[in-house]
Amino acid sequence: MRFTQYLVAVATAASAASIPKYHSKGVSKRAPSANGSLEFWGINESGAEFGNQNLPGVYGTDYTWYDLNTVDTFISQGVNLFRLNLQMERLTPSGLTGPLDPAYSGNLTQQINYITGKGAYAMITPHNYGRYNNAIITDTAGFGTWWKTVATPYASNSKVIFDTNNEYHDMDQTLVVNLNQAAIDGIRAAGATSQYITPEGNAYTGAWTWTQTINGANNGATLGALTDSGNKLIYQMHQYLDSDGSGTSTTCVSNTIFQERLVAATQWLRDNNKVGIIGEFAGGVNSECETSLRGGLDYLVTNSDVWRGAAFWSAGPWWSDYIFSAEPSSGVAYSLFQSLSSTYGV
Repeated sequence: MRFTQYLVAVATAASAASIPKYHSKGVSKRAPSANGSLEFWGINESGAEFGNQNLPGVYGTDYTWYDLNTVDTFISQGVNLFRLNLQMERLTPSGLTGPLDPAYSGNLTQQINYITGKGAYAMITPHNYGRYNNAIITDTAGFGTWWKTVATPYASNSKVIFDTNNEYHDMDQTLVVNLNQAAIDGIRAAGATSQYITPEGNAYTGAWTWTQTINGANNGATLGALTDSGNKLIYQMHQYLDSDGSGTSTTCVSNTIFQERLVAATQWLRDNNKVGIIGEFAGGVNSECETSLRGGLDYLVTNSDVWRGAAFWSAGPWWSDYIFSAEPSSGVAYSLFQSLSSTYGV
């Protein structure tokens, strides 16, 4: 989701929070799903990265964490993956190589323990677009240290998934590859050897552009070289259905656009013996978009030898009337997500 193109005021009883501005071998393939479901059916949780113009900010004023009651609601509907978006600068406020902030990391651990204690997966997602304090991260060693620090408390929890960074964009492609590799190496150095890791690509990690050259960057031509001693990489891509793929409009290009935008990435995964996940997707609450969403999800199921799952964007208690809010039970898109979950939930 490209927040630079979709700014929305999110009010709380206390104040308003601003939306963030910046928005080897693979895992063994499995047989296509026989029961019509994906291995991972997920929901994004967004709010801990809000208010990124005020760092570190104040909990409850600039940002929020997630309602654990809604976790139970989602799990009852077949959700088994929660993509927990957060802000790097709040987790280690003194820098990439600094220690964890006890309060912010404590909130994260509370969320993770609750979710994984229910048998679901918790994905740690730094929603930073490859940046720290608004500057592109160029210190790959420091980035690896950051991930080692973050992964260490969860090294023994096999239900935690590590997402290297949300939507790198407008960056040197070699740097994006190197940052992903540093994250993988740092996570494994922490002793987290049993967990999945999801590398993300440049150009907002779009599935539809994965094999294309965008501003000199080509994810498909470069990211396949990533290595993992744990052999548990799942390539994360995002896909929206509006005309520019930014996820800022409720108008879908057509009722087949989701599937169409997955075809080239699917072939890349298969040709390169990789597996993938759609870490963000959404469409407007209307019949054309729902038809397109279902068509794309059916396509993922049909090709579940290379696609492990998908996570809808987004839930979170501060979304108010946001066009894709799936927050129970009043979110604009909550009924749509319920309907999709009744078909694709695990």
